[in-house]
Amino acid sequence: MSISSVRIALENKLNGITPALSTAWENVPFTPVTGTPYQMVFLLPATPANPTMGDGYYREQGIFQVTLMYPLQAGPKTAADRAELIRTAFKRGTTLTSGTVSVIIERTPEIGQGRVDGDRWALPVKIRWYAGIY
Repeated sequence: MSISSVRIALENKLNGITPALSTAWENVPFTPVTGTPYQMVFLLPATPANPTMGDGYYREQGIFQVTLMYPLQAGPKTAADRAELIRTAFKRGTTLTSGTVSVIIERTPEIGQGRVDGDRWALPVKIRWYAGIY
């Protein structure tokens, strides 16, 4: 249940960014509109950390990746501006809560290398997070 709570906390934060952007959520039908930007979202859990013994505590951790998909031939600025907006919303040290789970943004989000993906300019933003589970 902890990963579900992590996902809810991160997705709710992303949904709160304005202006809104159409989103392709994992395992949910989505049809992009030609010429219109959108974002794809992936929760990438890593191996849990076990910093203590015997008390049931462990730390979920991973990356919440938002890949911005912008029309080609429009230059990088608009996508880069949106990436900076995401970086600001998920600044290092931000705490997000869902139920009893608190998700902490561990590092300043990484804005990756843009690339051509079909008829889109894809720009990944990686948000590193962790959550202590009791």
